[in-house]
Amino acid sequence: MGTPLALKIVVVIALILQLIAIIYAIRLVRRTKYNAIWILCIIGFVLIAVERYFEVVGIKNAQAGLYISIALGVSVSICVSVAVMFAHRLVSYLERVDRQRSIFNRRIMTAVLRAEERSRLNFSKELHDGMGPLLSSAKMSLSALSQEGLTEQQREIVSNTTYVLDEALRSVREISNNLSPQVLLDFGLRQAVQNFATRCSALHGVAIRFNTTLRSERFYSDVEVIIYRVVCELINNSLKHSGCTTIRLSLEYDGATLTLNYADNGRGFDPQAMMDCGMGLSNISSRIGSLGGTFTIDSKKGKGMSATATIRINSGAV
Repeated sequence: MGTPLALKIVVVIALILQLIAIIYAIRLVRRTKYNAIWILCIIGFVLIAVERYFEVVGIKNAQAGLYISIALGVSVSICVSVAVMFAHRLVSYLERVDRQRSIFNRRIMTAVLRAEERSRLNFSKELHDGMGPLLSSAKMSLSALSQEGLTEQQREIVSNTTYVLDEALRSVREISNNLSPQVLLDFGLRQAVQNFATRCSALHGVAIRFNTTLRSERFYSDVEVIIYRVVCELINNSLKHSGCTTIRLSLEYDGATLTLNYADNGRGFDPQAMMDCGMGLSNISSRIGSLGGTFTIDSKKGKGMSATATIRINSGAV
């Protein structure tokens, strides 16, 4: 009994598709690593195509046809099995490349942040040790002027100049502290965050509640600087954009993990949109990622925002 026409058409279509697959596999041999996978696939497709060909043309000798079918089936099974083994190696290779890329990106980010902090520190020292003494000297020289023999207008000019010098000195100290907070270098993360929160609360009239389990622990410089910058960025964002009246902030350390929890009662926003277009959230995420940590943020319009940053401290406090 002959092969039905409809079945022959289906087999011919399958044969054409296998030939197309062979062409794609040949291209992949030139473009990818582990060429053995695609070579085995080509061999397997060719053998299957041969089997389909015999199914279309038919074989008069039934026993010979059985032997050919068995041989082709076994060969295809071997090719597919070995190709799967090589595919497993390919997947492992791609995972390894992805891990290496992640480590490389993290190292680049860390190097960039360290260079940025060194620049901040140098600029801060120049302001503090250079401009600061000059302004102080100018103030002392002005104060040494005798007030006797000066008119009321001249005394007012001296007074105003002294006030301007005082404001300039205060600005220099504030800028220097913002660039590289000395309290962070001297006393650590807890005191630096507390000072910043207290100063912002006093200046902007917003209640900032800071709780922490930190005592006198010190961490690696990268960790302390990045967490401090993240706290500053979050607080500044809330003060500038959210219209909040209360900010809650906590730092918790359990001996292995440092966790920052942050929340405000502001107007809220779309987190994904802000990550894409501004407010420094993508920068915060990158900074935390450079330490191998995670950063999550949740917010809805009219319901404030909350954020959590978690960093694994592999070697504990230092």
